Parts: sequence; C-alpha cells; structure tokens
Amino acid sequence: MPKRFSKKVAIITGSSSGIGRETALLFAKEGAKVTVTGRSEEKLEETKKALLDAGIKESNFLIVPADITFSTGQDELISQTLKKFGRINILVNNAGASIPDAKKRTGIDQGIETYEQVMKLNVQSVIEMTQKVRPHLAKSRGEIVNVSSVVALKAGWTRTPYYPLAKAALDQYTRSAAIALISEGIRVNTVNPGIVQTGFQANASGSSSDDAQKFYDDMGSNTTAIPCGFAGRPEHIAKAIAFLADRNSSEYIVGQNIIADGGTSLVLGIHGPAGGKK
Repeated sequence: MPKRFSKKVAIITGSSSGIGRETALLFAKEGAKVTVTGRSEEKLEETKKALLDAGIKESNFLIVPADITFSTGQDELISQTLKKFGRINILVNNAGASIPDAKKRTGIDQGIETYEQVMKLNVQSVIEMTQKVRPHLAKSRGEIVNVSSVVALKAGWTRTPYYPLAKAALDQYTRSAAIALISEGIRVNTVNPGIVQTGFQANASGSSSDDAQKFYDDMGSNTTAIPCGFAGRPEHIAKAIAFLADRNSSEYIVGQNIIADGGTSLVLGIHGPAGGKK
C-alpha cells in the first residue's frame, strides 16, 4: 500500500537536528525522498545515522552541508536535489534561530547587526528559497510549510525582541505568499511551535545542555506555562508539518498558522500566580 509521501521529494532546511531531523525521519518513513541540510557536518552525520538506523535506504535521502543564509548555499541545495531526485514537491522552511547578541546585550538594546542576522536567517532565507523553488513546485503542484513560533503572536518578548519580530514577519509572508501562489497550485502554510525540547534553548541562552533540560522540565511541570503539562518534543511538530504537507489531509487549508504549543498561547501571564505547579 502506498505511503503518504510516496513519489514525493522534500527539501527540509535546518534538518541536522531537532524538529528538522524528526521531520526528515517522518517524511522518509512515509515514503518521501528527502534532502537534509544544515551547517554542522557532525550533526548532519548524526541525522544520516538516524535515517539509516530507521531503515531508510541511502538512495532515498541526500545530505547537503549548506548555509541557507547565502545564495550559494541555497543554490547548491536546490541543484543537488534536482540532480539526484529530478523534482521538488515539498519545501519545509525550518531553519531558524534566536541569535544571541555578540556583546551580550538584551532587549531593545541589542545591536542592529543582531537584528540583521536574525532577519536574514528567519525571514530572508525563506523568501529566497521560496522564490527559487517556486517554478519546481508549480510543476508538481507542491507544498510549502514554514516553521514559525508562538513568539510571533500578540505577547511581547522583551529579552530577545528580534526573534519574535522575525517570526511575525514570517507569518505575514506566509499569508501573502499563500494568496500569490495558490493559483499556481502551490499551498503555503505555517506551523507555530511553542516550547519544544531541542537545542534551541541552549543555543539561544548560552546555557549548558543540563540547564536547558532543567528549563524544559520546569516549564513542562508548570501548567500555567504549558497547560497540557509537558514540554513538546520534536516529533509533535514534525507530525503537524506532515499534516500540512499532505494534500490529502489538508487540501483546503491555505495560508494558515497551525499552533502546536500545548496550550501556552491560551494562557495570559496574569494567570500565573493563581494556579498550576510552581
């Protein structure tokens, strides 16, 4: 019996770890040919091992070390995918990060160079990849899934304002691109994760992996932060991405934000002292 993504080719940016790696694994298990990419060759090797350990044939995936913030990296990623697989059906724009200020400034005191780095990774790279992959997705009537964040929603984030700003811009770009591209048969949607147990916290805060895990454990046990009672795992978000990338499941969903946060965005800060575990 054909699997959900049989005969589909997917590029998944930022897939050397975390949500991207889990998405690549899920897509591959569901029959897709996947292109995995990231900057760390060590982490890419770990993803390769995970794919092989899952029983995925090496002929069904491609590993491309690339920096998605540079045109050369984008072009290499697309050209190698076409060379090996001959087409592109799905683009998952997952690469993103909250980049610490080089001078350790926080809030609105962060430097403009930090703003530029954050926007280049989280927004500009998505725009460029969308433009470059567009003709191939038009041929295949393909799908684009952008990975945003709940920080893009209405609440303010005073410590690192540029990352929420970038993700809010990404959400708006999704809506604009969805309207523009649906006439070509291309669907564009977004997943907005909440707190998910990845390397994000350690990278964003400069904390150790143990401290990051404590953060996830503490937040997960605090139901005023995550009402469902636990921090998300990468596979939770991968499943949401797969839902939006599967036209049979989500054909009538166009330009939407699917929030996957365990209920975090439903809780106002004012509720904190009144309930939940401390």
